[in-house]
Amino acid sequence: MASDREATSTKPMASPVVVLAVGFVVLFIGGGARFTVGLTLKPMVEEFGWLRSDIGQAVALFQIVSASAMFAAGYLADRTSPRLVLGGGLLVSGIGIGLMSGITAPWHALVLYGVIFALGNGAASVIPVGVMVTRAFPVRTGFANAAVMSGMSLGQLVVIAVLAAVLVSVSWHSVYTWLGVAHLALVPLLILAIPNTSPAQAKASRPADGLGIAQAARTRQFWLLIGVYAICGFGDFFVSTHVVAFAQDRGVSAFLAGDLLALMGLTGLIGVVAAGAMSDRSGPRWPAALSFIARAAVFALVMVDQSPVSVTIFALVFGLTFLMTAPLTVVFVVESFGSRHLGALTGLITMVHHMCGGLGAYLGAASFDVTGNYDAAFAVMLTVSSAAAVLSLMLREPRPARV
Repeated sequence: MASDREATSTKPMASPVVVLAVGFVVLFIGGGARFTVGLTLKPMVEEFGWLRSDIGQAVALFQIVSASAMFAAGYLADRTSPRLVLGGGLLVSGIGIGLMSGITAPWHALVLYGVIFALGNGAASVIPVGVMVTRAFPVRTGFANAAVMSGMSLGQLVVIAVLAAVLVSVSWHSVYTWLGVAHLALVPLLILAIPNTSPAQAKASRPADGLGIAQAARTRQFWLLIGVYAICGFGDFFVSTHVVAFAQDRGVSAFLAGDLLALMGLTGLIGVVAAGAMSDRSGPRWPAALSFIARAAVFALVMVDQSPVSVTIFALVFGLTFLMTAPLTVVFVVESFGSRHLGALTGLITMVHHMCGGLGAYLGAASFDVTGNYDAAFAVMLTVSSAAAVLSLMLREPRPARV
């Protein structure tokens, strides 16, 4: 036993700053890549003569598969090396998103984007990154997770802005090729920067106390969180999938519509950092509620006015809320249920979030195909966002759990 502890203690560990930096870069690339389908939606369907719901089905499948992969990644991150989980995810992501450049039929998108890329993106996601960062930053956990998750916002800002500019002069096919290369290039960086962790070391580093899924599921807090994050995902991926096409439908140029999606990443950066800092000071409940109040307001706006100015306000304000609840997931789980099963619990909540996101993306596309506009979808989103604000306020302020 003494030799085992000594071996564990002499194992080289990555510094907290390195953990933060590597997690940030992984989420930067993945955060930009997962929004690319919204950027390329209109040119893809116009080139092949498809319906928007053809791509909407691939997005819906992506959400379901990536959500399941997130849960599995969280379970594995609790028990084995996060480096292994993230590295495998990046490799699979690169293959799936890169091969999207050659699709010629809707079922190709279902397989490559909806299954292969989804598996990789779910593994190389906020769940194992969040486990790594929470272990590295036991104090100010909310802000540390917000900082690393801001990589998704900056990825949306920078990657989508660059791709929107490129898309004007090259085909959408090249966009997916370069995204595949970017994912694969991160694998050796991850291996060099983060030491491997054996299952024995991972087990030794886990806290002794904390509720598992079955125990947490017996509490009111757990089911309120499930409801809040289900509605959050429903709105998130409806907007991220359709906002570029919606803006173009309302008279915004393709280039500016793409930049609008990118600028949502900038406002998202502000929102996620503010939410993390606020949760460290006053708890996670109010940042969550405020994000849904803002969403309800802008959905109401575009129901009455769809001018380019209103569309811009809608996109930027919604972007502000887009990742506000992401760092709050870790805070809610740690303070409500402890951190022993942090990966599994955050993975489960995020799985529900993403599965409902797939439903939102698909129903938005199906609604457009039937009615020729997004008005009915906006009415649904206004209703459920208002409900989520109420559910957020019903969450009790968690007491710090004994871990």
